[in-house]
Amino acid sequence: MFFSLQQNSIANTIWMFVLIFIIFYFFMIRPQIKKQKIEKKFQENLKKGNYIVTNSGIHGKIIDITDHFCILETITGKIKLEKNTISKELTQLRYNNIIIDYDKKNRE
Repeated sequence: MFFSLQQNSIANTIWMFVLIFIIFYFFMIRPQIKKQKIEKKFQENLKKGNYIVTNSGIHGKIIDITDHFCILETITGKIKLEKNTISKELTQLRYNNIIIDYDKKNRE
């Protein structure tokens, strides 16, 4: 009798951990993966003339772009940056209207 109660307790504990993992997956891991995919797509679609903000808060305009790097024109001069330092959220917060206007001009 004691052995079956102990097995039932272990099974309940395992199910509880599985349930916790599922909750973590859907509320923490999956949204983070989606966010990373969106950020990567944004960085791949950068073009000359886009106004951007880096993760460190540097504002500027892209004047040249390669596969991994971009040259950013700021008030103080030109800076060479890696693409992965450009933040989608900060760029949209600051330059959302400019990005929309720039995209409309390119479509026409």
